[in-house]
Amino acid sequence: MLSDRNMILKIVDSIPAEPGDRIIEIGPGAGALTDHLLDRYEDVTAVEIDDRMADLLSEKHPSLNLVRGDILKTDWAPLLDTDKPIHVVGNLPYYITSQILFATLEHRPNLKSAVMMMQKEVAERIVAQPRTKQYGILSVQCQLMSTPEIMFDVPPQVFIPPPNVMSSVVLFHFDRPELNCSDAHLKTVVRMAFNQRRKKLSNALKRLDTELPVDEFDFGLRAEALTPDMYEKLTARLEQLGTFSG
Repeated sequence: MLSDRNMILKIVDSIPAEPGDRIIEIGPGAGALTDHLLDRYEDVTAVEIDDRMADLLSEKHPSLNLVRGDILKTDWAPLLDTDKPIHVVGNLPYYITSQILFATLEHRPNLKSAVMMMQKEVAERIVAQPRTKQYGILSVQCQLMSTPEIMFDVPPQVFIPPPNVMSSVVLFHFDRPELNCSDAHLKTVVRMAFNQRRKKLSNALKRLDTELPVDEFDFGLRAEALTPDMYEKLTARLEQLGTFSG
């Protein structure tokens, strides 16, 4: 749990929201961020899986809109039912960071931004450029579905107990245009490519069981050579060819 007030305020200051916007906090715990969110914003919803923490929050902030449950199993519809701009904020559990991030990205048409704290290594993968070791599945999907930027690092000593890793706060702006392909098909292509990242794309994508458009794309390259936009174009072309219709 976060224990440093200056760092907590720095995170809250990173949220690009107006006082009347809706804030959805994922995993508030004992409410280190929640206390300050409620000071600044009129409409705050917190989703907490731990009943003990939820009881504590409910007692501390009776007016807080508190959803008890796992964010990965929560129905987002009520959370998104507003005309106000919506912003997500969360100090994510490291072991399910990717799952929560992908769940948030699914709802990006309804969101303005997300400010999330995560392991620094994961943050660096999110903003990684092609042809680097860090570049992979997270890089492609996050950069196609948002504009991510690392705001600042968070040292272990501001937590109780301190973790063994450095953390980072990442701001996601949901300002990207709608994809020209489905999220599910993009995910299939990207995962297949990077799960065998040392192989040429022609081999890595064999499991698609389709004739690849070799006259339009260079399948002699490895997964890390394609930019996010190229993955979107490839997936859209494969959709046109009926690759996923079966």
